Amino acid sequence: MGQVLQFRLPPAREESQAGTALDLLSAVDFALRDLVEIANHVTLEAVREQAAACHAMLAAAYNAEFEHG
Repeated sequence: MGQVLQFRLPPAREESQAGTALDLLSAVDFALRDLVEIANHVTLEAVREQAAACHAMLAAAYNAEFEHG
């Protein structure tokens, strides 16, 4: 089982409707979860390091969106 990281959810938007295109923050959230899962199953240290670096970059951008809007 992979580790699940809980990030703050973006505020609900009244204009969003069921079936609309995936928003950028949701895409980043999914990418963060996928990177954790990938890193847990990779045997090459260089690949794990690259996944960790990508995760850190995306997490910083995700958190900055909530701090600075």
